Amino acid sequence: MKKTIVAFSGPLMLAVLFLLLVQTTHAQIVNEQTRKKVSIGVGLFTDIWNNMPEFVNSKGKTSQFETRVFNQGFQALAMYNFPFGKSDFGFSAGLGFRAENMYVNEAGFKSTKDSTYIVKMADSIDVRRSKLTMPYIELPVEFYFKSTKTKVAVALGFKIGYMFPAHTKYVGENYNYYDQTVYRFKQREILNMETFSYGPTLRIGYRWIHAFGYYSISKIFMKNKGPAIYPITVGLLLMPY
Repeated sequence: MKKTIVAFSGPLMLAVLFLLLVQTTHAQIVNEQTRKKVSIGVGLFTDIWNNMPEFVNSKGKTSQFETRVFNQGFQALAMYNFPFGKSDFGFSAGLGFRAENMYVNEAGFKSTKDSTYIVKMADSIDVRRSKLTMPYIELPVEFYFKSTKTKVAVALGFKIGYMFPAHTKYVGENYNYYDQTVYRFKQREILNMETFSYGPTLRIGYRWIHAFGYYSISKIFMKNKGPAIYPITVGLLLMPY
């Protein structure tokens, strides 16, 4: 027997709207000179979660919560380029969207008015999926070098993100009543989240394939209201324009 609580996902809808906006923008690019001033990209990434909290396991030893090896996320961006004269150097500013995920192994998330924390499940409970999703609208800026001869690009920048309401998703046995019914449910508008995310970025690419990284200076939870965890992001970005 399965019990399902249905909820709609805001990040997916925002991603679709962003891609439609990108397509409309591209259709309005009428000449090569204008095209060079606009950069559009979409990409996938994974997060390395740092400073994960600890718990006492069934053997009485202190262990650390573990996340999945790949915590896949999605991002899209549109940048307007300001070249420095006729050189290969320039400055870019734009708008982006990022959907970040934290998948925890054999654990779940609980949120109250005063605190949000990760809960270790008993070994007897089958946890199939447990994640925290954080959608952001971002304002990225970059100083870049793009060789007109080799098509190699390097960009160093900084971005600030505004978080929309985060949510958790759990698929597994009921950990409150220890029964074997498989549940699928979401908890929306998780409390005690930091409103803003910010940190430096690095991008290196050849033609339209780019590797990128992001180091979050900010934590994802408010101070003293959740674990002081933060991500280091690495991924691939496709920038055909």
